[in-house]
Amino acid sequence: DAAWAALERAHTLAQPWAGPHVRCDLKMLVLACRTRDIREFAGQFYRTALAGPGSMRGRIPLGNTGRAWVSAFPPCPSRPVLPSG
Repeated sequence: DAAWAALERAHTLAQPWAGPHVRCDLKMLVLACRTRDIREFAGQFYRTALAGPGSMRGRIPLGNTGRAWVSAFPPCPSRPVLPSG
């Protein structure tokens, strides 16, 4: 759960930049594979293919967590960044 939460937050921050956005989606794809979550794996496979072009064209739903159970198109309310420690 902590790994998914960290990746979700990283995803919301990385969306405007193609490289970091794709890397974040790839890490989500790997985690879905490791946890043997077929639905999440399929969703991340699809999202990884769209992440780069979407970021480059500015067609990203800001605040979207990037999880498979969240639609890839509407923006989501963003959560505040909390300092660690």
